[in-house]
Amino acid sequence: MPTPVVLDCDPGHDDAIAILLAAGSPEIDLRAITTVAANQTLDKVTSNARRICSAAGISVPIARGSAQPLVRPLYVAEDIHGESGMDGPAFGALSVGVVQEHAIDVMHAHMPATLVATGALTNVALYLRRYGPSAVREIVLMGGSTERGNTTPYAEFNIYVDPEAAQIVFTSGVPITMIGLNVTHQALVTPEILAQLNALGSLGRICGELMTFFATTYREVFGFAAPPLHDPVAVARVIDPSLVTCVEAFVGIETTGTFTRGATVVDLHGRLGREPNALVAVGLDVDRFFGLVIDAVRRLT
Repeated sequence: MPTPVVLDCDPGHDDAIAILLAAGSPEIDLRAITTVAANQTLDKVTSNARRICSAAGISVPIARGSAQPLVRPLYVAEDIHGESGMDGPAFGALSVGVVQEHAIDVMHAHMPATLVATGALTNVALYLRRYGPSAVREIVLMGGSTERGNTTPYAEFNIYVDPEAAQIVFTSGVPITMIGLNVTHQALVTPEILAQLNALGSLGRICGELMTFFATTYREVFGFAAPPLHDPVAVARVIDPSLVTCVEAFVGIETTGTFTRGATVVDLHGRLGREPNALVAVGLDVDRFFGLVIDAVRRLT
């Protein structure tokens, strides 16, 4: 049976591909898409969710969530995702609307399900505060790192935006799988992958244009030869867990450090003496991963 999934996201170039992967995979029953401010403002990321769903003919409820982190000002990634949050393609008319209910209420309406979170964890934390953890089968999130960060030297963007929300999530008792930069940086959209996407009709060309813009900013900001496709790795873990190698570990969230706000302290060797609270990704079958992505886009074309 397909795995029921609610996808909480902040589109975002890689979030857009994550939406396509979830919607185009027979192993997933995509029940709803919820949006959270992070890569760009809530209005912009919600419009972007509508844009990619309209382009791909995806018809699931889309619900707006939190416009601000729990306690901090919003920090957006305009240097990576552009002014719109999803710069690059020229999208057509919107054919998909937004439901009136708040994201966390839409999440609850579609539980029990796996919650895949590819943005800041604000909505997920608010959901857990209001409804508790019992209906969530598991949380698979893109965020954090066992190594270095990408927003500060030790903080990955999604956790940096709302570390207080991340702390709530990682202490909730819900089964958590953390897909961090140490793994997603293996999922590079090479020229060969880009060519495969561009060959998949109009939707494939939209994906290619998204990745071309993403490649430019990643080259300019980080010096990457090809852009990493972060968020779809979390979806791929749900589709086929064997694609992503994970180990049990305690993950602490740094909320007060002068230079380390938003860092994920991943105790891979048990030095802190704390019980593991997450499965932490440490490896990725890159070829099989991109096979899933290409197949999903092809099904939606």
